[in-house]
Amino acid sequence: MTDVLGFALPQYGPSARADIVRFAAAAEQMGADSLWVGDRLIAPVDPSVGYAGSDTIPEQFRTGFDPFIALALAAAVTERVALGASVLVAPWYAPAVLARQLTALDVASGGRLRPGFGIGWSPEEFAAAGAPFRRRGAQLDEMLDALDAIWTTNPASHDGEHWTLPPSWIDLKPEQSPRPPIYLSAMTPASLKRVGERADGWLPVALVPGFVMPDVLTMQRQTIDEAARAAGRDPADIDTVVRINVSEGATPDDVAEAVRVLADGGYDNVFVDLMYVAADTDDYLRWAQRLLEG
Repeated sequence: MTDVLGFALPQYGPSARADIVRFAAAAEQMGADSLWVGDRLIAPVDPSVGYAGSDTIPEQFRTGFDPFIALALAAAVTERVALGASVLVAPWYAPAVLARQLTALDVASGGRLRPGFGIGWSPEEFAAAGAPFRRRGAQLDEMLDALDAIWTTNPASHDGEHWTLPPSWIDLKPEQSPRPPIYLSAMTPASLKRVGERADGWLPVALVPGFVMPDVLTMQRQTIDEAARAAGRDPADIDTVVRINVSEGATPDDVAEAVRVLADGGYDNVFVDLMYVAADTDDYLRWAQRLLEG
């Protein structure tokens, strides 16, 4: 059906308790190429900003499994699949703490980590994390600088506006050299430009049903490619992995058709998030098997 097909782990909703291990092992055995997590901290009762343009927060986010532990569990029971984050909210984390967690995951998985970062959108979550909501893009840029220093130099140091790391010996480095590939979510011109200037991959989103438009992705990708060339980089070195969010009421055939449309449009590396349509882990696995066999 497509060259690379992965799935979000059952990290949210009724399956987000004990079945991440079972799903990860079974999905790899069925032929999945990648497994992914997201990053939700709380589900505010009265959000000042809702999810995806709405004024509410999905009920599924009321039950959420820690993304780092979810990836560790998946790493322990798989051998081949890539393990990604789409996305971690970078400003919530001190760089040294984040680097330690991600380094451990990359080492434990034998170099299969694909960390993706974003700037978040919920003021309440930032308050709960103790992080400033303003200038989130600048915080992400500084986080990337700090991670690069920690992962590629020793002793490592960073002196920035938001975080400081005194010169320190950090001998444990990622399995991947010089570091894991960094993916970024992006939709606005400024964020797309950031991908072109400094990321190894881009994480756009499609919605089934409703928004599966390769032409729109290609227009956004042009901004990335132009920024890459301006920065002296080869756009071909920047990967794209499309997240397909499946809404309630969609069928496996709808998702299979979306995967085909994206592949025909040049986007043949995708992963599918089933949290809104799968009732339990068995249902997750039925959907995964149907799509992998398609």
